[in-house]
Amino acid sequence: MERVKQARARAHVARLELSAAQEAVLDGQAHTARALWNLLHEYFTFRQGRFATLKECDEAIRAARREIDWMGQLPAQAAQAVLKTYRQAWANFFNPDHPAQRPTFKTRLRSRPAVDVPQARDLQIKRVNRRWGAVNLPKVGRVRFRWTKDLPGVTKGGPAGRITGARLVKDAFGWQIVFRTETMTAAVTDTHLGPAVGIDRGITVALALSDETMREHGPWLTGGEREHLRRLEKKSARQRRTRTPGRPTSKRLTRTYDQIARLRATAKRRALDWQHQTTTELADTFGVVVVEDLKITNMVRSARGTIEQPGRNVRQKAGLNRAITGEAWGRTLTLLEYKTHDRGGLVVKVPAPGTSQTCHRCGHRHPASRAGTRFSCANAACGWIGHADTNAAINIRNAAGTAVSGRGDLGTTRSAKRQPPRAA
Repeated sequence: MERVKQARARAHVARLELSAAQEAVLDGQAHTARALWNLLHEYFTFRQGRFATLKECDEAIRAARREIDWMGQLPAQAAQAVLKTYRQAWANFFNPDHPAQRPTFKTRLRSRPAVDVPQARDLQIKRVNRRWGAVNLPKVGRVRFRWTKDLPGVTKGGPAGRITGARLVKDAFGWQIVFRTETMTAAVTDTHLGPAVGIDRGITVALALSDETMREHGPWLTGGEREHLRRLEKKSARQRRTRTPGRPTSKRLTRTYDQIARLRATAKRRALDWQHQTTTELADTFGVVVVEDLKITNMVRSARGTIEQPGRNVRQKAGLNRAITGEAWGRTLTLLEYKTHDRGGLVVKVPAPGTSQTCHRCGHRHPASRAGTRFSCANAACGWIGHADTNAAINIRNAAGTAVSGRGDLGTTRSAKRQPPRAA
């Protein structure tokens, strides 16, 4: 197999060990970055019939940093990174192939605190011991971070490459640093020799494969953790009832919210770990992965309706929406795409309608054929009986010739575009 060197961009997340003073500085920088985004959005959009140019936005940021004292909390390079991210958000919105929504204001409670460190030379990364490393953060100082893997260009004898920058992000467990790395890896110029497989994403069965195997997982939280979460949610509801509208949130309610957020963050971390392990195994095994082109945003829309036309089965639909969101189908596909591409494989998306109601053996389609996880072909001449998700996965694999999109090794003869029907 012929191999050439190529640069591969990846991210590595590590937990920061901060003092109370350092955490307060980072919190202030994150709030300043959010306020700068809002000021940019107001300046950029509320003009006399036109958007502001990049030069005008840059001059406005420089003027604000001179005139507003608290703007100085945010390093100048981080402020420029906010402008770059904001302009990219508009570029994504105007791109017809990108699902991004129109940029809007960021609220204090719903936005994720983050600060960018765009230049790697400011970091001065060094390994302290087997478990910890140290990094310089602008206006924060020297900070230790959890060392879990070798970083390119830092560890002697480690992977070849470099660190191009970092981003500081806060979640329910505290501040973390996301290193942007660029490594030189051997690019596979030949196609993956593994077989093709169709994958049906579901709720009862997480991933059903066309080879009649399944990839399943248990609950993201244990029974005790789920009960604890339920009690905390009831507690927060009681505390909200006694809260005076317009008054600041009490410390007790804030503490309850923090406990809920940590439990949900724990569930998300476990889900992400399972997704990484499962997608790596699939990318190593199969050369072509065929999935449905699902419009997940449309699938999780509320069924509440309007006052004039109220929806039906609203609570059941809300529970279904939560289950779909908890499976994070879009994230699974994103991980599978880049891992399959790195191994010379291909991910193909096919039209979704009819895959779960059509018999893969005879092609007969009828809604009554599927009942829960059991598929029984309504065609008396066929009568195939089996797992409904497996049947759907086989239909997805067989529909690869009608692909609506694809991503993988572009050097192969397998086109990712829609192909015309072949003559018999």
